Amino acid sequence: MNANGASHTIYIISGGVGAVGEQLVHTLLPQFPGKQVNVITVPNVRFTSQIDAAVKEAKSSAATLVHTLVDPELRQYLVNLAAEQQVVAIDVMGGLLGRLAEVLGQPPLGQPGLYRQLNKAYFDRVGAIEYTMAHDDGRNPDGWLQADMLLIGVSRVGKTPTSLYLSVLGWKVANLPLVPGLALPAELRMIDPQRVIGLTIEAGQLLALRQQRQRRLGAPGSSDYVEPGHVFDELDEAVKIFQSLGITSIDVTDKPIESTADELIRLISRRFKEKDRPVSL
Repeated sequence: MNANGASHTIYIISGGVGAVGEQLVHTLLPQFPGKQVNVITVPNVRFTSQIDAAVKEAKSSAATLVHTLVDPELRQYLVNLAAEQQVVAIDVMGGLLGRLAEVLGQPPLGQPGLYRQLNKAYFDRVGAIEYTMAHDDGRNPDGWLQADMLLIGVSRVGKTPTSLYLSVLGWKVANLPLVPGLALPAELRMIDPQRVIGLTIEAGQLLALRQQRQRRLGAPGSSDYVEPGHVFDELDEAVKIFQSLGITSIDVTDKPIESTADELIRLISRRFKEKDRPVSL
């Protein structure tokens, strides 16, 4: 496309996961509304062959290279090769590393990923939140094997808010709604039942929560969702499912999310000898 119309490609070359380069590029792109820019990250660069391939791709598409390499030899190799191949390469790290080495009187270690290693707890927590959001409400069951726990229960029993609260503490939590007439996913049988926990609640409280939600949404007042007999049947069926799966269930009636989360953490920690994930909020 022409200069007025559109697209350009930026390759981010990193010795780590590429988060610094991605953050920089995505911070700048909103300054150019209406323009299409493809951002491709090449992470974990350890060998010159990886740089060769990236520069070749960039040259073929007239792309821009943004690199955050801290290994001095790899960084210099990329700089030289890009210049030789007439590829525009922007060094995000080199100038600052050189300046810090000069004023601090110490050469940089040149080890990629140190920031992430030093801030592992933070990145683990972010990863747990991202996992939990991606596996809310029965989504992406193929990823359940990576869950610290899987919560199941009927609608409005508190699965999502409990899951999100736990994720902020660093736990990867998936949840599955039990919907009348809908078969359980096959993936449920593949996960360790010790990590699957059913949530149940007193019928009157569940009915009140559902009625409150229905009023908030402006939905019709008469439906199985808020019909007392149907609510009792759903809860009875949930208990049967818990028993058939051989899983533990906990009653969340009148419990704040924090109390439910503490109970779940103690249960999973005891079963798998996992330490609670302490966190400062």
